[in-house]
Amino acid sequence: MIPLRRAFRAVLLLAALAVLTAFPCLHPIGEARAQDAGAALVAKPVSLPDIALGSAKAPVTITEYASMTCPHCAAFGENVFPMLRSKYIDTGKVRFVFREFPLDIKAVAASMLARCIADGDAEKYFGAVRLLFQQQDALMAQTKNTLILIGNQAGMSEQAVVTCQKDQVLLDKIAADQRFALDVLKVDSTPTFFVNGERLKGSMSFEELEARIKPLLKK
Repeated sequence: MIPLRRAFRAVLLLAALAVLTAFPCLHPIGEARAQDAGAALVAKPVSLPDIALGSAKAPVTITEYASMTCPHCAAFGENVFPMLRSKYIDTGKVRFVFREFPLDIKAVAASMLARCIADGDAEKYFGAVRLLFQQQDALMAQTKNTLILIGNQAGMSEQAVVTCQKDQVLLDKIAADQRFALDVLKVDSTPTFFVNGERLKGSMSFEELEARIKPLLKK
């Protein structure tokens, strides 16, 4: 299995503990202020550079926090994202940012591979994410072989995939970003979306997402 299992398991346990010991409900005014602060914070990457599609000048920015082993995330990527990209991202109306929020060690490994495949190239990254979502069942059942296969398809050797999985710096950055999302932005499940800073939890249909986008385009 992935050699980083033990290291990241500790991170996941810390994340779970943070959820269980979360602050009690705030007064409505305090909650609104906290949400405003979170909206400003979500706009900037923390440890890893953002990988995004769409114009940086787009009036709407959607940031998705997803786990590669989340079925709802895979369904969104397969059924909703293509329509979102065609109608809003490629036309300059929406900028879409994908951020990793791995829920288990297999999702960690997949996130690391996508970053290694992309090497900063957004199209390569989103292509890798789509492949990983499409191969989600295989990823869960035969993680190592699936990662090597997808890496090979992207031009990586088996050794390059193994080296990627041993990248402690990359692992630490993913862990740090996840802790920030959990502690500061209050992301505790996947998928979670931020639409111009407004947090929306759970899977969304294209129609639901479009209903959130359209009013923002009129401002």
